[in-house]
Amino acid sequence: MNDIEISQNAEMLPIQTIAKQAGFDEKVVEPYGHYKAKIDIFSEKPNTQLGKLVLVTSINPTPAGEGKSTVTVGLGDALNDLTGSAMIALREPSQGPVMGMKGGATGGGYSQVIPMDDINLHFTGDMHALTAANNTLAALIDNHLQQGNELNIDPRTIVWRRCLDINDRALRNIVIGLGGRFSGVPREDKFDITVASELMAILCLAQDLNDLKERINRILIANNYDGQPIFVKDLHVGGAIATLLKDVIKPNLVQTLGHTPAIIHGGPFANIAHGCNSVLATKTALRHAKYTVTEAGFGADLGAEKFLDIKTPVLGKQPDAIVIVATVRALKYNGGAKLADLKNEDVEALQKGYINLQRHIKNMQRYNIPVTVSINHFISDTDQEVNTLVKLIEAEGVSAIVTDAWAKGGAGSKDLANEVIALADTNQGPMTKLYDNNGRIEDKIKTIVQKIYGGSDVEYSPQALKKIKECVANGWDHLPICMAKSQYSFSDDPKQLGAPSDFVMHVNDINIRLGAGFLVIQTGKVLTMPGLPKHPAALDIDIDSKGEITGLF
Repeated sequence: MNDIEISQNAEMLPIQTIAKQAGFDEKVVEPYGHYKAKIDIFSEKPNTQLGKLVLVTSINPTPAGEGKSTVTVGLGDALNDLTGSAMIALREPSQGPVMGMKGGATGGGYSQVIPMDDINLHFTGDMHALTAANNTLAALIDNHLQQGNELNIDPRTIVWRRCLDINDRALRNIVIGLGGRFSGVPREDKFDITVASELMAILCLAQDLNDLKERINRILIANNYDGQPIFVKDLHVGGAIATLLKDVIKPNLVQTLGHTPAIIHGGPFANIAHGCNSVLATKTALRHAKYTVTEAGFGADLGAEKFLDIKTPVLGKQPDAIVIVATVRALKYNGGAKLADLKNEDVEALQKGYINLQRHIKNMQRYNIPVTVSINHFISDTDQEVNTLVKLIEAEGVSAIVTDAWAKGGAGSKDLANEVIALADTNQGPMTKLYDNNGRIEDKIKTIVQKIYGGSDVEYSPQALKKIKECVANGWDHLPICMAKSQYSFSDDPKQLGAPSDFVMHVNDINIRLGAGFLVIQTGKVLTMPGLPKHPAALDIDIDSKGEITGLF
């Protein structure tokens, strides 16, 4: 059976049963149907003691697949079986990849969160509400221009963009306000995908409703004609935008195939945003379970680095263990093997491609947090390939655990769970920070490029240098760095696989995200509004007269 057939044949427990298992009072559970719910965490008395936190990351993604979400879910089920108290904290899928190319974000095989079809489609409406809130702010900005422009906003400097949660390349660059004086002020505009929006980042870093509103009010929207910054607070609409997000801020509760409680909340992309689920979701799980398993998007060079340098300080809790997911297939691809040949044994390509995993291991060890590697097993992997990979990993002083989460769920992940328990129980000091937020912007970027990516230097466009001067002049240079970079390579060139070194990173622009609390450094040709592929996944999705969905992975 494929993923959706496995999900549709699963026996789900009522969401109230899952909530009770997780320790939630029934008064804070707001059901959305039978099998999903919002948790009103602001109405419960929080447990101040936090459990252990496990961060799952991976090598750079390839067409061969890594299975990071699948391993995350399998590990959560195994920890729940072994300890009786585990929860999973994941991001919400975006409609763009679901209808496009990447697929969903609910795991696969017998390591899935369910109901898979609901989660991958409209879920509890969070994405739609975020989109509506984002575009309401955009409409209010343009209405301010139309109604006399009391704040003297220079339309050429407006940085707040509209958004849509679907890959639509036609909306990357547009002109609005056409049609005469009653149809708005003509100007250029852009669309981002919703998961790249600042509101998504704000949702995922907010501590509560007041923090959410304060962050929204800090959003930079434009400059006036005198060059002074204009914020949402100047429009006096922060309360209205926060009101539109009053339900969105509540984490969503579902379950795995193994009936482990799973909180799915927020969904920023890791290549163009910070790639982690919400602080509220992770902290809620930590307060209700002995072990919380969470993931960060794409490879460890993006998602994990941002989890550790951006999310961890806000969360106030560092991971107790890090799991790096790798596959024999993906490493052979990094070693030069062709996609069509990955089922054939190729130890030489595996050894060449191992340098990608090796750099990720060293990068995670840099933070002074225990690391293990999960070898996500495929049926085509040969014993010689697996044994070779285990030896290469163990030579780094790191354990290598073969995991079969897709086919066996929690049962195929118990060895990994036991290793994670052992690592999380080891005495460890504070996490080593990669850089000092108070350093120069250029120094922080160079540190990431050299220490995480393996590059040698950074080149800046005139636009990027102008933004750096603006940040320094306004005191915004103390913010952490959120790199927007190709997920397929350590460099800004997606074709450079393996572990390229001594390359130059090209910074073309900097997006100032004061509400989120970081600077987005745009490199290479990375886009904040993706496009659909020649054969989008939407072509294979269908629904019958009984409402049965097919083709959704």
